[in-house]
Amino acid sequence: MSRPDGPRPFRFGVSLITPAPADEWRAKCRRAEELGYDVILVPDHLGMPAPFPALVAAAEATERPRLGTLVLNAGFWNPALLAREVATTDALTGGRLELGLGAGYVRTEHDTAGLPFGSPRERVDHLRRTVEELERLIGSQEFPHSRLRPSGGTPMPQPAQQPRVPLLIGGNGDRVLRLTAEHADIAAFGGAYPDPESTTGRLIPVTAEQFDERVARYRKFAQGRAEPAELNLLLQMVAVTEDRAGAVRPLLDRVPELTLEQVLELPILLVGALEQIVEQVLAQRERYGFSYLTVLEPYMEAFAPVMERLRGK
Repeated sequence: MSRPDGPRPFRFGVSLITPAPADEWRAKCRRAEELGYDVILVPDHLGMPAPFPALVAAAEATERPRLGTLVLNAGFWNPALLAREVATTDALTGGRLELGLGAGYVRTEHDTAGLPFGSPRERVDHLRRTVEELERLIGSQEFPHSRLRPSGGTPMPQPAQQPRVPLLIGGNGDRVLRLTAEHADIAAFGGAYPDPESTTGRLIPVTAEQFDERVARYRKFAQGRAEPAELNLLLQMVAVTEDRAGAVRPLLDRVPELTLEQVLELPILLVGALEQIVEQVLAQRERYGFSYLTVLEPYMEAFAPVMERLRGK
């Protein structure tokens, strides 16, 4: 779906998921900048890089890209302590931070960390409290008390960006989409949803038709916004190839719910000849509004020629 004044320009991000020593980490970040990525992101899963120190190191190695979290698991964080991390990281990165938040979905990570997992409702409740407390402590013009000291009288560090650090919220459920419509600058649609029978975070892909329904639901919640949000999609695979079926066939065992044809139609997979992929991305921006696309680290190089073709479109 295009905006009334035309489609939003593309932005491209890469999510760096593999821990690395300092020199290797900085080299990866510099390579992302060389390839033209607009945003360098890190997730918030145990076993992957710790988000905030990784982003500070990325800032030291680069000059242009924005730096973000895709996404922080709100259940790992106390809101006041998170506000300190966000403000300090934004200051140390020269105002390049974009904060991404989600409700969390991997029970085993909470068990390992000794943290309660909670029901879906409890996790979304905590996400809402986190968003509202961040806005109070280091927040926007809409929250006039954001410059007050937290209870106890200790001043809270403030971010470099004003009126606030841009906020991304990720998730597809109704309550998260409503929260996103109310508070977020960027709406990040997950390309998959948790298998309710899994404790390890197994995900089931969202089909093209399900995306239609979820994006329409978000737009309904967001009707009263003064400014439309940027819409983000995390891509799970990029393969420039003439053999589309062969490229995705290894995935079929992991998604027994879907046929080969359905897998090939998934918006989170970009598979085909270069021009096919470019046309798919343009069509998805028209259909859904996705203009901010993020790829996972293993596909950073493969996506580069796609970015080059899409610049200015």
